[in-house]
Order: sequence, then C-alpha cells, then structure tokens
Amino acid sequence: MVKELRSSRKALRRGTAVALALSIALVFVSPVAAQSLSDRFKSLFGGKSDEPAQPNPAPAPGQPADDELDCPQVTVRAGASTYAVGANGKQAIGNDIRFQATITKMARECARSGGDITARIGIQGRVIAGPAGAPATVDVPLRIAVVQGGVGEKVIASKAYRTTVAMSEGGSVPFTFVAEDMSYPVPSAKDADSYIFYVGFDPQALAPEPKGRKKK
Repeated sequence: MVKELRSSRKALRRGTAVALALSIALVFVSPVAAQSLSDRFKSLFGGKSDEPAQPNPAPAPGQPADDELDCPQVTVRAGASTYAVGANGKQAIGNDIRFQATITKMARECARSGGDITARIGIQGRVIAGPAGAPATVDVPLRIAVVQGGVGEKVIASKAYRTTVAMSEGGSVPFTFVAEDMSYPVPSAKDADSYIFYVGFDPQALAPEPKGRKKK
C-alpha cells in the first residue's frame, strides 16, 4: 500500500513538472532561437515587420497616406492567439494537453494593382508538446481576415489556411507561414483608416469541405 502511494505521488510530480515546463516554454524562447527566427522573418519581408517604421513623406492635401490606404495594421484576433488539442477528444487542460500552438509575431506587405490590394501576411509562431505527448506532425489551422472596424464591424475578406509542423524531440518547434493571396478592393479614402488585418487560429480550417449534394 505504501509503495502504491509513493508511486502515485511520483507520477503526480512528473505530470506537474511537465505541465510547468510547458507553461514556462510558452513564454521563454532562447536568444539564439529568437534571433534565427527573426532573421528568417526579415528575409521574407525585406526587414519589414509590424514594428514602428520611419514615417513616409506627407501625402498631398486631402489624400490619405499610402501606408494607411494600402496596408492596414495586423493584429491577433481576440481569443484566437492560442490553439491547444487534448488527448483522445478530451479538453486541452493540464496533463491532457497533446500540444499547444501560439502566435508570436506578424508582418504584412501590400501592393496595389488597379482597384485591388493584394497583401502578403506573415505569421510566426511556436508549437509546444504537452504532457500527453504530441504527434510526429501537427496541422496548424489559421485564418486571416480583412475587417472594416468601427460600429457594426464588417468583414471585407476572409480566408482559412493550414500549415504542417514536424515536431522534434525537444518538443518546441517554431513555424512560419506566409499567405500570398489575400486580395480585396481598395477602400475609399474615408474608410481606409478603419481597415485592419486580423490573424488567428481557427480549428474550423481543418474541417473537411462539405460534399455537394448528389444530383437525383
């Protein structure tokens, strides 16, 4: 009986230690890893990111600035910054977590072509194995949307994406995804300031497309 109690206590300690390591890993990235990720992201966007940049020349009177009109700011949609999966259909809580993904950085770049704007939107994140053990590969579901904010928020364009991450023995793997095909009409000058790019995890992006009804 005493041996069983000791064994249970050891198992509980191991589970608690793994869960603690997971929570710490979510907020800690080694300087070397962070630097290599930063370099890779900069190479995709020529050094551009969503960090403050040098101001552009003032626009002509009555005209919006090019960066305001052509490339809205990008931010993570509230409630969509993390994606966790539990073991065997269980809730992703404590020792039942198989893995958890987080978004750590974003960047955007826009080009105007006629009456449309095409945006390249980059997402950088990390997938961390949980106490229940992660699979060899993880499908990460993402969604990017162009939204006109304000009273009565309006979705201008929205697309779901997925990227596959190969897990390593260390259990903490970075990922980078760049969407090349987000396109939407150029907004009017009065609406340009209210546009924003939202990014986030969307589990529905992994759902299979509904099959069309069979013809009778």
